Amino acid sequence: MFQGSTSRGPNRSVGPPHNKGEHVFAQPEESPFMKRIMYISTTTRKLTDEEVEEIGRRSTVNNARVNVTGILLSAHEFFFQILEGEEEDVDRVLERIRRDVRHRDVLILKAEHGVTERYFGRWSMRTVRLDGTNDLILQAIRIMLENITESHRIIERYTQPAVLKFLTEGINPLDVPVRKTEQVILFGDIVAFSYLSGLFPVEEVASLVNLFLDTCSRQIVAHGGQVSKYIGDCVMAHFPPEGADQAIKACVETLRELAALRQSAGQCRLQKFLYCGFGLSKGPVIEGNIGSSIKMDYTVLGDIVNLSARLESLTREIGKAIAMNQAVRDACREDWRFTRSGEFQLKGQSQAQPIYSIEDPLVDDLKTYQQILKDVEELCCNVV
Repeated sequence: MFQGSTSRGPNRSVGPPHNKGEHVFAQPEESPFMKRIMYISTTTRKLTDEEVEEIGRRSTVNNARVNVTGILLSAHEFFFQILEGEEEDVDRVLERIRRDVRHRDVLILKAEHGVTERYFGRWSMRTVRLDGTNDLILQAIRIMLENITESHRIIERYTQPAVLKFLTEGINPLDVPVRKTEQVILFGDIVAFSYLSGLFPVEEVASLVNLFLDTCSRQIVAHGGQVSKYIGDCVMAHFPPEGADQAIKACVETLRELAALRQSAGQCRLQKFLYCGFGLSKGPVIEGNIGSSIKMDYTVLGDIVNLSARLESLTREIGKAIAMNQAVRDACREDWRFTRSGEFQLKGQSQAQPIYSIEDPLVDDLKTYQQILKDVEELCCNVV
């Protein structure tokens, strides 16, 4: 499982002499440029000292076979490991580690390429158990690693997936150049949210927004898209140019979940009135780092992004929960039973263009602001 290694040079070993039970091997011929990764993970259950030692023994044998070296630190429910060696070997070891059921949430802290020297050339695996030690230095290391892990878990929740992906690949996101790409843009928004948010308790409003954003985001990611940002109760995401079908599927499955949530809600609960619209557009966008010295976003922008927002607003007018431009329709390979909603000149557009939706009961189940207002008045006359 957790197999450690790190690289600084083909023939140099750093660290104290090996202890009994550690595997030391002569360095074979290897590439002058290697890979080093550092990761943290969380155990799925409490592991005994014997189990951690067995992990170390197995990793020693497995790592020695592929000339991967490193160190594993165990502290309470956390693991911190460094792996180093030939890039393909390190990647294979890491893949096995990810599949191990004894831990979860593997987070790459850093990946280095072109490494020329090993840090742990003497150790195919060195396992250090930091729990229960009386050594003050090791106790300090344990506390530091636990705090680092907790901080990274929190930061991960606030960080865009694209940025995390760059970091796990050893790429500094700030060095990634801005580029022009083709994308399918999704924009989703709760119907009549401003009105509803003024009627219900703050806690219930916040809970509803989180529920909506979580539902959308799970479906977006499950269908190959990437959440770009949240804007209040709105979600913006993008899919690769060949992902038009997947973008529609993400919308339909979100609508399916929302319908079930409305059905299970109490008569006068905010969730009972949870409807949304989606705008889909396809075209060229600018993708990259946009922001200031204070805060940076890795995002997409351009006329197509604005068009998606306009299409989302149009859903109320056409009575369909999904509205898309012709480029999205033409990029689809599946039979969605497309319907032409008409031609519309949307804000920011120089001329009218055809807008499409699909025939689907879930897509047809959309209420307007006025309909929701009426439902609230009839079902929740005592809401304050």
